[in-house]
Amino acid sequence: MASVVGTYARTFADVVMTKSNLLDPARMLQELHGIEALFEESDPLRRVMENPSIPGDRKRAVLDAITMRLGTTRQVRNFVAVLTDHRRLPLFGEILKQLEQELNERQGFAEAQVSSARQLSDPEKKALESEIAKMIGKKVRAHYDQDASLLGGAVVQVGSTIYDGSVKGQLERIREQLIES
Repeated sequence: MASVVGTYARTFADVVMTKSNLLDPARMLQELHGIEALFEESDPLRRVMENPSIPGDRKRAVLDAITMRLGTTRQVRNFVAVLTDHRRLPLFGEILKQLEQELNERQGFAEAQVSSARQLSDPEKKALESEIAKMIGKKVRAHYDQDASLLGGAVVQVGSTIYDGSVKGQLERIREQLIES
């Protein structure tokens, strides 16, 4: 299934990143997340859209009503219609995740998850994002959360790489060194 998910994500990323379309990737993702939320919130809607016994033209009519109400772009509507027609809506969340990664990669962005012991101020966030960008050589989109168990500092995860600058992490490293000695 990973190849199917990747194929749909790459194909829509091609559509979004085509210079002739002049589409905003952030807007496309926001619209797709809005549709994903509707499918998650409404079990009857999801069942109708995934039901193979309901004709495609009826499903597209429902989709047209939804997208018109949400004000989504034609490209997003068409993408969801393709997923519906090809019975790929059960993979919608996975495709959307892969699409985000694909668009980030094409735009030179890296997603970073930052956990800090306390709430960071905006200047601190900017400084931290700047340091992360220097380390990884890409622009950074950071998501922040608080974890009081860190005691101080921060832990940053970019992809599978973890940068641990927390007091808790430093104490653990000291403990390991003492045990080895």
